Amino acid sequence: MRVFSPVAVAGLTAAVYAIFVRPRLIRWGATDDEVARPYPGADFIPDGKRAATMAVTIEAPPREVWPWLVQMGYDRAGWYSWDHLDNGGRHSADWIHPEWQLLEVSDWLTVWSPHGPADAWEVVALEPERFLGLYGGSDLRGRPFLRVEARPHIYIEGLWGFLLTELPGDRTRLVVSGYQSGRPRLLWALGDYFVYPPMHWTMQTRQFANIARRAERDRARRPFGRPRTRESAR
Repeated sequence: MRVFSPVAVAGLTAAVYAIFVRPRLIRWGATDDEVARPYPGADFIPDGKRAATMAVTIEAPPREVWPWLVQMGYDRAGWYSWDHLDNGGRHSADWIHPEWQLLEVSDWLTVWSPHGPADAWEVVALEPERFLGLYGGSDLRGRPFLRVEARPHIYIEGLWGFLLTELPGDRTRLVVSGYQSGRPRLLWALGDYFVYPPMHWTMQTRQFANIARRAERDRARRPFGRPRTRESAR
């Protein structure tokens, strides 16, 4: 029994994760319709698999949520998640910065690593106040490769999308999803099943909470018009 108990515990843990935990992580806050309906950006990941679909309702219209998204990036406003994990410990911006509001397709949003800025998301889709699509790809060593380059033998790539839908009452439904692919298939499938969902859930739910709090705070302080900038808050 002592020999097989670790195996039994591992099997039970995997079963609990597969039956009760993972299904909730990969569709946190999303409705059946949001999970099932087509999501923009599939063309950017050939043969890609639909990624987790997560959603939140924000008590502010899309025009007041969008500025928080377009200023994301390590060398810009941060990522509004766990700053000590993805922003080098620097606090993500609390205000809209006009100098970071200009974003175009083919721009890059830098990602932080313990060794400094090492990677970036490429802006591949941009529909103001509706959809922002970010592409990232890397090899086994974590070295990025361009979307137009041939895929390495071992790689992972994905589209991280932000879809905004206006709801009655000047509210926004923000649905985050995308597509992903990788090689070798078995290694990527194991990572996608056991590693990616809890990591993504941890960071994405934090980002949801911080974006919603910032947008709703500005909405409460200024019911009409666009979000306050750092200059207008003085």
